Amino acid sequence: MIALSSGVLINPTNGLDAKVLVLNKHFSAIRVVDARRAFILLCKEIAEVVAVEDGSYVTYPFTTWTELSEFRQQFEASEHDWVRTARISIAVPKIVRILGYDRLPREQVKLNRRNIYARDSSRCQYCNKVFSTKELTLDHVRPRVQGGENSWINLVCACVRCNARKGGRTPEQAGMRLIRPPVKPKRNPAISIRLGSPKYQSWKAFLDEAYWTVELSEG
Repeated sequence: MIALSSGVLINPTNGLDAKVLVLNKHFSAIRVVDARRAFILLCKEIAEVVAVEDGSYVTYPFTTWTELSEFRQQFEASEHDWVRTARISIAVPKIVRILGYDRLPREQVKLNRRNIYARDSSRCQYCNKVFSTKELTLDHVRPRVQGGENSWINLVCACVRCNARKGGRTPEQAGMRLIRPPVKPKRNPAISIRLGSPKYQSWKAFLDEAYWTVELSEG
């Protein structure tokens, strides 16, 4: 069991790996955290829960949210992740809002293997087949031996076979074609993947590029 500052005991095996979108006080998306971090913010009373009810967004202090969890468990259990305290089960909020924070993050989407695999949906950008991460490699579209750099627009997922076939050549030189040109994502690719799940649809209004242009980090 994990003891939070409020004295609440949380079972670490239930729901704490769920992801929670964090907003600043102006309802701008700033970060994605795990449920453990979100509960700490709520227990310290520096954040409140933002919930979707009948198509509208409603805010709750943590004490009210815990009381409502009994109702949600009875009627909406499958729509939430859950953690169990010493006394009750609490629904993991999908969105929380930090009450006294108004800044936006300056972080860029990190160029790393995980994010490139997520951007390309673990699909080889030459043969268009999906592979496990163990069967994928990173390919420099313009090979490093020809001056190619490590960048979003020069790195793509490639299966071992296609990467070996391409070798130290450009796609044109190897007689191969990219299924789509690589681009730098506007937000963390892992966040975009979650938006495709009904579980995280409540995030969409806060991540719509028409309203929010900030790039999110996940951690």
